[in-house]
Amino acid sequence: MLALTELGQRLRQERENKGLSLEDLQKLTKIQKRYLLGIEEGNYEVMPGKFYVRAFIKQYCEAIGLDTDAIFEEYKSDIPSTQTEDMPQQLSRVRSRKEIPQHTKGVSKAYDYLPTVLVVAGVVVVGIIIWVIAQNIVSDKNKEQANQEAPNSEVQQSNTQEETNETTAKNDNSNSEDEQSAADKKEQEKEKAEKEKAAKEKAEKEKAEKEKKDSGKQEYKEVQKTGRSATYALSGTDAFNLEVTSTQADTWLDVKNGKGNAFFSSILKKGETKEFDLTKETEARVNIGYSPGVELKVNGKAVDLPFDSSKQVRQVVTIQYQPAEAQ
Repeated sequence: MLALTELGQRLRQERENKGLSLEDLQKLTKIQKRYLLGIEEGNYEVMPGKFYVRAFIKQYCEAIGLDTDAIFEEYKSDIPSTQTEDMPQQLSRVRSRKEIPQHTKGVSKAYDYLPTVLVVAGVVVVGIIIWVIAQNIVSDKNKEQANQEAPNSEVQQSNTQEETNETTAKNDNSNSEDEQSAADKKEQEKEKAEKEKAAKEKAEKEKAEKEKKDSGKQEYKEVQKTGRSATYALSGTDAFNLEVTSTQADTWLDVKNGKGNAFFSSILKKGETKEFDLTKETEARVNIGYSPGVELKVNGKAVDLPFDSSKQVRQVVTIQYQPAEAQ
């Protein structure tokens, strides 16, 4: 590989600073990559001639935004000279806007569009003429049709009035029927709501009476107490409903039947209540991880925990249930 000239080093550094590869520069300048590489390496022998060397360097500088005149002056010792310094403009594919006279561009564009403008104007004029003729024809036909239909206008007006009256009567009847239907529907919904309310109140009353009756006969007594576990016997009732509420903090709660099947085994959040219907079970085991602030209710009646929660934080309560009908 040839040693880079100062000009070649300067050009390569500017190109890389702008994040351009030789392939990118080839697309911008349309100069073959091997010639661009020759400029950077100072290997001008690969060029078609000395004149092309200067032309290609000029395009290279313009593509990366360098002042061509300043580069030619600063690195004139690295650039081969030719008999004339003028380069044909057609060889410079990267031309700045200032090289093209603005007034010439404007006149050229105007001449380019002139035929199109004339054709469009002609089409518009022809369209307007056709539209005016069509409007006159339509107007004449409308006048003739109006003269022919004039004798029948009174009859048509009378028929239209009758049809309007008939339609109004039908609409009135329809509206009346709709209003009656809406009123009937509203009355039915009201009756249904009253029946549902009465049924709910009756069910709540029966439930309260049953709980009151059961609580009167219900017996909940301690059977055994060891370590952190205690066993209680529930009798004198046909229901076994358990409620567990955490009032102070989250706690671990595990509720299983006598066979070890879990009804709940997770965190009981502060302020949360879990209800369990254990009527079909003969035994329930309640494992409380953090007993302070935990409340137990059996069939709606609060029962005490077996141990002082300040001394025994984790407590296990086993409840043995015998239905009243089996006693």
